[in-house]
Amino acid sequence: MAKELAFVLINPYTVAKSRTGGVIARYISRTGLDFVAARMFAPNAELAQAYAQLIRTDEEIDPVLRPIMGDYIAREYGPDPGTGRSRRVMMLLFEGEDAIQRVKDVTGPIRPTNSGETVRDTYGDCILDSKGAVYYLEPAVFIGPTPHAAAVALKLWASYSLACGGIVGTAGDVAQGAASEEALVILKPDNFRFASARPGLIIDIFSRSGLRIVGAKIHRMTVAEAEEFYGPVRHVLREKLKVSVAERTAKAIAAELGMEVPETVKAQLGELIGPVYGDNQFYQIVQFMTGRWGEGLREEEKAKPGNLRCLLLVYAGPNAIARIRNILGPTDPSKALPGSVRREFGQDIMVNAAHASDSVDNARREMNIVKVGEETICAWVQAYYP
Repeated sequence: MAKELAFVLINPYTVAKSRTGGVIARYISRTGLDFVAARMFAPNAELAQAYAQLIRTDEEIDPVLRPIMGDYIAREYGPDPGTGRSRRVMMLLFEGEDAIQRVKDVTGPIRPTNSGETVRDTYGDCILDSKGAVYYLEPAVFIGPTPHAAAVALKLWASYSLACGGIVGTAGDVAQGAASEEALVILKPDNFRFASARPGLIIDIFSRSGLRIVGAKIHRMTVAEAEEFYGPVRHVLREKLKVSVAERTAKAIAAELGMEVPETVKAQLGELIGPVYGDNQFYQIVQFMTGRWGEGLREEEKAKPGNLRCLLLVYAGPNAIARIRNILGPTDPSKALPGSVRREFGQDIMVNAAHASDSVDNARREMNIVKVGEETICAWVQAYYP
């Protein structure tokens, strides 16, 4: 069976209620598909109306629900009519065999229910009046339930991806003003070794910050990006490890040759071997983030996308840097508090689930390196629907 490209649009209400993590966890773990792209949108009125019209004219949708769903999109996806400020929508792309049907099964139908079987059962609402007509509707997400519907919708959203997508920090429910900050979070490759709920569960933990997600991107970090991103760490490692390397080297010599190493020689060993060992540790970080050993590679090889994926997220709001890092926990998971991301999901100092910027300046530097706002949806849509 050939691979397909399926999409999920997480509705503004679902995003605003910080249910995004739970939704993502469901789709990754229950479909088993590859999570290949993510992008935040702030749809303009034109996109909202165009997508609403697609739904209203889709003959494969229940004719009773069709106009109700179309009206919902026109009303809830476009800018707020009172303030003119946009709303946040997150698009997810999944690739794999029978992807469209798998996403449809996990999404579930629109129905009045108290169960938690599907995404819409858990995160959506469909309330009927005394005559059995739909009184209130919140579908939680929208999808392309058939190959044709997926193709048409994806082409539409791709055509607006540059105009309406990226980092949507001016959306109506995002705090504005001098006190507001943007913090970069990277869910590291250890969360994507196999299809699991981990990425969504981590996002769910970060939701208690009260911050808003304004940027999202699935990214395969290049070696060149990793070298630049972790460049400040390299100098620290080269200096910090001199003393420990000197001690360990002296012990190894004593064990092998049966002689004590004088303190002056020990210091020289640290100066000589410490930076080399620091570089080795640095490139282990690069390899962990990219899946490639970067030392000695030609520049053109360093510029190629890595073998491993991570999820980039930008959180915005007052004191965002400190709030995110408090929830993340210290680098060493064994020293993190219960309930923190690294205590729950970290393994050791390197394999510690996530990265978060430690200052506003570093957040800007890091976001520029990994290009969080970069458009990635169009390439996937073009590959499947040229």
